[in-house]
Amino acid sequence: MGQTLTEKILDDHLVEGELETGEEIGIEIDQVLTQDTTGTMVWLQFEAMGLDEVQTEIAAQYCDHQTYQFDFKNTDDHRFLRSAAGTFGAHFSRPGNGICHNVHRENFAAPGKTLLGSDSHTPTPGGLGQLAIGAGGIDVTVAMGGAPYYIEMPEVVNVRLEGELPEWATAKDVILELLRRLTVKGGVGKILEYTGPGVETLTAPERMTITNMGTELGATSSLFPTDEQTKDYLERVGRPEDYEEIQPDEDAEYDDEIVVDLSDLEPLIAQPSMPDNVVPVKEVEGESVEQVIVGSCTNGGYEDILPVAKMLEGREVAMETETIVAPGSKQASEMLAREGWVAEMMAAGVNFSEATCGACIGIGHVPASDSVSLRTFNRNFEGRSGIEDDNVYLCSPEVAAAAAIKGEIIDPRNLTEEEEDLEAPGIELPDEYDGSKTDLIAPEEAVDDELIKGPNIGDVPLKDDLESDLAGEALLKMEDNITTDHIIPATQDILMYRSNIDKLSEFTLSRVDETFAERAAEADGGFLVAGENYGQGSSREHAAMCPMYLGIDGVLAQSFARIHRANLFNFGIVPLIIDEDTYEQIDQGDDIEIVDDVREGVESGNEEFTVRVNDEWEATATLDASERERDMLAVGGKLPWTKQQAEESGAAPADD
Repeated sequence: MGQTLTEKILDDHLVEGELETGEEIGIEIDQVLTQDTTGTMVWLQFEAMGLDEVQTEIAAQYCDHQTYQFDFKNTDDHRFLRSAAGTFGAHFSRPGNGICHNVHRENFAAPGKTLLGSDSHTPTPGGLGQLAIGAGGIDVTVAMGGAPYYIEMPEVVNVRLEGELPEWATAKDVILELLRRLTVKGGVGKILEYTGPGVETLTAPERMTITNMGTELGATSSLFPTDEQTKDYLERVGRPEDYEEIQPDEDAEYDDEIVVDLSDLEPLIAQPSMPDNVVPVKEVEGESVEQVIVGSCTNGGYEDILPVAKMLEGREVAMETETIVAPGSKQASEMLAREGWVAEMMAAGVNFSEATCGACIGIGHVPASDSVSLRTFNRNFEGRSGIEDDNVYLCSPEVAAAAAIKGEIIDPRNLTEEEEDLEAPGIELPDEYDGSKTDLIAPEEAVDDELIKGPNIGDVPLKDDLESDLAGEALLKMEDNITTDHIIPATQDILMYRSNIDKLSEFTLSRVDETFAERAAEADGGFLVAGENYGQGSSREHAAMCPMYLGIDGVLAQSFARIHRANLFNFGIVPLIIDEDTYEQIDQGDDIEIVDDVREGVESGNEEFTVRVNDEWEATATLDASERERDMLAVGGKLPWTKQQAEESGAAPADD
């Protein structure tokens, strides 16, 4: 039996286990990346493990979320990250150089390689045939030290593309169509592998738009085969030697198949406030738009912004609509500027932003109250834009530009009837991606050779060994699809404390209940209760670290998002699955007790535990965990477990 593309890459990197769906495997990691809101903990944990030097082929530290440096704490973080990259041997991308995924794809992403990143949109280079996975920071730390990355072997789903995109339909519409069909939970535990004749009609950047936003499906990763389009892109970015042809075998077997006829697609849009709330643009035409933003790691490349520039050439944006272009990299800005397109957009009324995650996480360009914001981003979770009760829509750059011109949502195909000389811009790649590399510092050019820590940079919090008795209050009951933005918001007033867990923990779940952190700190342990897909969204391990710091012992949920589930194990919080009836019966404030000896049950491999509520009724909760995950829980998480493993093997000295 032949292999899928996913199986070929995994087989080539397999260190432990077998490629059987649901079985835990350990794989070798070639490249790692981290960014400035997750990177400080990555390097503090690297230091805490006593590691001296990066062991992966490439490690890259990007500064993209806190680019504006609105407080000395942000600037101190960047200085620390630069010193960590210099001390331990990583590339360092300076603030303003661009978003990690965009800069990485331009400089390092390569077919057939594995990439692990402490950002949930790490799968972006899957469009180049690289198996890229988002993970919590501690997982990246350990992989960067040379250890395998462990994961349950996902299902591999064949997304067969047929036909060719018609005018005004884009790669963004491909992934929006999948979100419309599958929902934000539809990709959990799966890798989406794109095949079929439609693949060759998509350029590599278009493919990377699709793989980037595959994260919103909950997918472990998304992957395209390599071909002439891949080779062409690598030649244009000046790395032809990185090309490798990788295709699935003709007789490869997949766990499932989804067929998308590109020819049938039309401009789509995700309505507030979830990426899967997708409808055709024509169904929401006429909605007034006060803000349009083109950019982010999804649609912030040169080839994403150029169509907008072409549509705005000789025109002006509507007087009532603020329009911003936020490039994914400084290289994109520089290239567009040298060709005159930046001036053309500015003349049309566009405001140009630094190359930063910025507005995507609610930092800058926060929408006005009771207004509509149209964005080419990947997420529109409620409140993520920086204001509660926001109305954020997600769409392609072409739909965004049409709204900027009209001042309201409009299908661009209808706009051409009003603007008779407006033509579909299509996709156009530059002959050469020739922007400056000044802001990307290689390890051999390191500025620092020792760590520099500002006063806001704290220590890595650790949890004690798992206790036998777990009991406490149900401190908070939540609904379905609670995101990591709910658990630890990423707005500018909170983001500055990512290196200071003591302070950051004060904001835990504040968007759900502003009294939670205070109540949790006063309680002697306790539990969180949630519905389906708990912890969806970003890779931020702080969403597990802060509840752990506040004394949370376990989470009872109907299901967990992949990365957050791993982070709960990593920080010693017991993730227990409950059924819908149990969820409905538990109320906030109930007394919860795990009747069994929890530590013994975890260590002995028990899957079922008895939960007693208010000493009145009992239910069964399930612990779905590998032997390795159980070992981590027993000792309080991945950091103490990894140190213990190293000490036992003689690879590291024991603590004094």
